[in-house]
Amino acid sequence: MANYSNKKLVPEAMTALDKFKYEVASEVGVNLKDGYNGDISARDAGRIGGNMVKKMIQQVENQMK
Repeated sequence: MANYSNKKLVPEAMTALDKFKYEVASEVGVNLKDGYNGDISARDAGRIGGNMVKKMIQQVENQMK
């Protein structure tokens, strides 16, 4: 039996990631509202998540220089 967990390693980071999500969403032209956003398309959700990952990777690469 698989044991899956969505436990947050750094719970304090959730507010920063949430703020980051809204910033990226506005940059790609997706309007997120406070609370539930399950009505956005999968394409828009993917654009937000993909751009978040892209920016985080760029930040880490810059720190490694």
